[in-house]
Amino acid sequence: MRLDRFLTRLGTHSCKEVARLLADGRVTVDGTIELSGLRRINRFSRVKLDGEVLQDNPAVYLMLHKPAGYLSATTDPQHPTVMELIDHPSRDELHLAGRLDRASTGLLLLTNDGRWSRQVTEPVEEISKVYRVTTREVIPPETAAIFAEGIYFAYEDLTTRPAVLEILGGKEALLTIHEGRYHQVKRMFHAVGNQVLSLHRESIGPLVLDDTLPSGAFRHLSAAEVAYFRP
Repeated sequence: MRLDRFLTRLGTHSCKEVARLLADGRVTVDGTIELSGLRRINRFSRVKLDGEVLQDNPAVYLMLHKPAGYLSATTDPQHPTVMELIDHPSRDELHLAGRLDRASTGLLLLTNDGRWSRQVTEPVEEISKVYRVTTREVIPPETAAIFAEGIYFAYEDLTTRPAVLEILGGKEALLTIHEGRYHQVKRMFHAVGNQVLSLHRESIGPLVLDDTLPSGAFRHLSAAEVAYFRP
């Protein structure tokens, strides 16, 4: 929205009065005096008039180290959700930028910025996600080639995008995928006759789970980390 339209929609000043307020340098946006009503703002812009706050709704970007046993949901009548781990004043405004199964652990992102979360989750963005997987059976070497070709899912009538499997030895591997279909990793291993026993997401794109963050804890993303997925 344009700044001048935002100011007039408050209902206290006419278009002419708003132009004068701007010309007199009485309006600031994110701490900087703004003279032009054409300046584009969004719901996260901090707008002041004569030092009085007219809008202050900061964007929030959180990294959570999800433990097992929590649903990736905002509410649920039966199971605890990851929101119960978030002690933050903006908690009620947050949504999940991607999900993990209840039994899965690792990197989970939460935000109140819908445009940003779409950059993380939209399939067209092809953002990589790396998972550490342990399986019931030993992972044969040929599994890497099978995953690289893609696995056909009959229910959706589609083939998964090429995935990279790095076998770490025996029953453990790192799997990199570029999509996030329902139970995708578990279904891929099921398709080759194996079963996933544990699944831990280590990274999303260039954003890696902070190894100093205990399970169940969260922290704010840095400006540089937020910029990884800036539209």
